[in-house]
Amino acid sequence: MASILIYLVIGLPWIGALLVWLAGDKRTTVQHILAILFSVASGIAAVALLFNTSSTTVINLDAGGVFGQFTFVADGLAVFLAVVATVIGSLAVIFSVDYMHGEKSLGRYYAMVLFFIGGMAGLVLTSNLLLMFFFWEITALCSYALIAFHNDDPKAVAGGIKALIITQLGGVGLLAGALLLFSQTGSYDFNRMIADPGIIDPRILSGMAFGCLVAAAAKSAQFPFQTWLPDAMEAPTPISALIHAATMVNAGVYLLARFFPAFKGVPGWTTAVILVGMISAILTAIMALVANDLKRVLAYSTVSQLGYMVFAIGCGGVYASQFHLFSHSIFKALLFLAAGAVIHSVGTRDMRQMGALGKQMPLTRFVFVIGSLALAGIPVLNGFWSKELVLEAGLQHGPIWAYAFMLLSAGLTAFYTFRMVYMVFYGKPSSEKHVHDAQPAMKVALIPLAAGALLSWLLAGPFSSLLHNSLPAHEIHAITTTEVLMEVLAAPATYIALAVVALGLIAWWQRQHLGGVAHAFRWLTAAAENSFGFEAVNAGIVRLTLGAAQKLRTTQTGLLNWNIAGLLIAFIAVILILVVRG
Repeated sequence: MASILIYLVIGLPWIGALLVWLAGDKRTTVQHILAILFSVASGIAAVALLFNTSSTTVINLDAGGVFGQFTFVADGLAVFLAVVATVIGSLAVIFSVDYMHGEKSLGRYYAMVLFFIGGMAGLVLTSNLLLMFFFWEITALCSYALIAFHNDDPKAVAGGIKALIITQLGGVGLLAGALLLFSQTGSYDFNRMIADPGIIDPRILSGMAFGCLVAAAAKSAQFPFQTWLPDAMEAPTPISALIHAATMVNAGVYLLARFFPAFKGVPGWTTAVILVGMISAILTAIMALVANDLKRVLAYSTVSQLGYMVFAIGCGGVYASQFHLFSHSIFKALLFLAAGAVIHSVGTRDMRQMGALGKQMPLTRFVFVIGSLALAGIPVLNGFWSKELVLEAGLQHGPIWAYAFMLLSAGLTAFYTFRMVYMVFYGKPSSEKHVHDAQPAMKVALIPLAAGALLSWLLAGPFSSLLHNSLPAHEIHAITTTEVLMEVLAAPATYIALAVVALGLIAWWQRQHLGGVAHAFRWLTAAAENSFGFEAVNAGIVRLTLGAAQKLRTTQTGLLNWNIAGLLIAFIAVILILVVRG
């Protein structure tokens, strides 16, 4: 049964992508219906897979030659993330019915969204590292195409190219890891390495561990690759919710969590993971404080929250990191889609041109406030419980200085979250624009996400059992939801964190009296507005890559004879190498 469901989870969106494309843009109603049907069907199959989890390989396809066996698993970690990708994906598709109304190239949009959903599900469900790289590249391609969907907008095209190039640095690390794994074990199945890391030469294992960290940081927009995600906000807002809040950026965190048992003994690796998560969390929280673009604030917030997950993994809190990933995928998708409803109505992303929208958009304001409270870590929403587990893991198993910085990030999160809510929905109106509340299809997507932000913490116990029963190497203990709640409420770290969050709220409330403090830190504001210099670094990487590509164009002469000669020479060279090496 599990094998059939895996085929459906991956295959249904891809079939839907093909049918949407074939339907043609003249039949937009058919395209909407097909996209919804196939995305929802994939989500249902993924949810059904929750009841068929296994710690063993459930699909084993003989690909022959150097590709070996294409294997797929249905363990708790893989299935949980497949559910996130498909369910959040289907809600983003439903939201798109209203948001993309009247847009051109709807077939291209839905085809890429569905192709992405299937690719992301395949990425987390396979246990073949080379096949994972294949799915990894599919998500990168779809991400690029969707960020640059409005290809007549230079900013959108530039954002897509930047995301593609920077995330490809991660792809290089993942491919290198796959080849090293094959050289050591004769197989691409990473479960063998996770069960017994000793089968890998320690030096090779160290290279794989840090290559994995680079891959994860690039994919999840972590330090020092954090600048591509804000620029990806040129994509349509449902894409921001689907790819850049709830699914694709989780791939890096998933990679670290998946390989934690194999890499935790590598000297310096956990410390490096902690540093990457901590720096990402604090830097982007500061950047969110000074941003005025609504979607960029949410993008910086995404990078910061992913930093919490990376930090937790470095501290050994795999369960805490994945539970926060679960919470974050719900409340951040809610925030992005609610922001999309605002932008669709107002026609701008600049929060300075908003204000007092709550009276005209009561439902949108209600769900946005719920998502914001979850993001800020206010009891009793889902973000509170999962974030406290992350901070508790940091206090118990991480360095105290790193824990202190994560606490500071929690306070900054509260500050910029309430700044965002106030600028959009409260205060004085900044224009006389007539706005409307979320439209029907938007409400269908927003309301379930708001309910999830309120209630998904009740699944803390079943979620721990799901991971415990199918991931023996991760040593995750099964606990009940009541035990999770008691653990959080009894921990002194919880009240320290709540005090810091309260300070963040008070700082926003008393902001007019803190002008002197803000003036003293104006240098920090200027640095944050310039991405702390990392924008220049990443822009240099993009320019270097584009320059190298331009140079390589000279090898493509356009003359068929020369191209065939090049292929033959390469083929002969490969044959000679194989003959010489036996």
